[in-house]
Amino acid sequence: MATLNETHDPSLVSWVESANLKGSDFPIQNLPFAVFRRRGSDEPWRGGVAIGEQILDMHAAFAAGIFSGDAAAAAGEASLNRLMDMGPAAWSDLRLALSRALRPGAREAVVLHRCLVAQADAEYSLPAQVGDYTDFYTSVHHATNIGRLFRPDNPLMPNYKWIPIGYHGRASSLIVSGENFRRPCGQILPPGASAPVFAASRKLDIELELAVYIGRGNAHGQAIPLAEAESHVFGVSLLNDWSARDIQAWEYQPLGPFLAKNFASTLSPWIVTLEALAPYRTAPPVRDAEDPELLPYLNAPGDREEGALDIQLEVLMQTARMRAEEQAATRLSATNYRHAYWTLGQMVAHHTVNGCNLRAGDILGTGTLSGPTLDQAAALIELTVGGKQPVVLPNGEQRTFVEDGDRMELRGWCERAGAARIGFGECAATLLPALA
Repeated sequence: MATLNETHDPSLVSWVESANLKGSDFPIQNLPFAVFRRRGSDEPWRGGVAIGEQILDMHAAFAAGIFSGDAAAAAGEASLNRLMDMGPAAWSDLRLALSRALRPGAREAVVLHRCLVAQADAEYSLPAQVGDYTDFYTSVHHATNIGRLFRPDNPLMPNYKWIPIGYHGRASSLIVSGENFRRPCGQILPPGASAPVFAASRKLDIELELAVYIGRGNAHGQAIPLAEAESHVFGVSLLNDWSARDIQAWEYQPLGPFLAKNFASTLSPWIVTLEALAPYRTAPPVRDAEDPELLPYLNAPGDREEGALDIQLEVLMQTARMRAEEQAATRLSATNYRHAYWTLGQMVAHHTVNGCNLRAGDILGTGTLSGPTLDQAAALIELTVGGKQPVVLPNGEQRTFVEDGDRMELRGWCERAGAARIGFGECAATLLPALA
């Protein structure tokens, strides 16, 4: 696991003044990566690093000779896969070089000033070519809430506390924050009907998750031990796994989600590295006394002691009417990744225990990160108790599920005494009407 070093010093500031503003997502202690270009241009996509309200163009900085080496070159490429594949030592060396170059008095500052692009002027691409995407189910609270809706007497399946459950998602329909999409259509079984109809989903939902980007992969047939799992993780971003609940209800047995999940999943553009998150390590939740003992491959001292991450998360909604009336988005719920039953490391170890090979740029979704109380629910199906108790917005509008024109936004940040606050940016998209 990453240890604290000089880049985490909470007293550090940057010559990029906006990075020093209170509440900034991107102070010098963060330095997340993305792929960008100037909005509306035909410029080539290239890698960049967030610093305050600016993006440090890594392609330009490398070309100017400010940074050298393979990692710095890879950080400026049109996808970050090559950087991800280099491993923790290369990532850490680059982070240190960036931190030192962005501090006041750095001799590189004059040239790097010319390598800055305002985030307000940028558009983003997915930061990596995602070969495979697996979505897990790591929140026992979400699993219990969903199970209670469909199996009141037995909400949690017997395998849940033994094994990190996951399913194979669709990498081709991953989209970056700001890219809107249309309401999906599919087969739906209306209440009381004996045959399905083809229609647009009326129960379009969100799922607040995190995306875990794999760095170095593993050889086919070779499992990654839990004690080494995090050395194979590059970083984390926000993920909204959009879900059509009415399509899902008809199709999910016996093989699980399909068309209900594969039409769109929104990723935030910024990947916060695991090293940046080092100050926010914490112990996973204490397991109940009656929970089964973990099998050895899912049990390691370091993971038990600090395998969780203290990441605060929230869901916001802005309806079309709210936008028209210039009203800000309103918070629907707030939760924290530290509540997850299964850790990031356990996901990696379990995914590979059968010899499955992960590759740089692959994504592991955490699953919906609901907390222990209803106000910490991370999906509308939970917040509204299956649609029976609509959410009432400040302007009087009500929602059971997402309606056309609604803009859903996820936010995440880490904050605690003795450490610098770091954020993840936004993960947002607006639902468009289904095609006629």
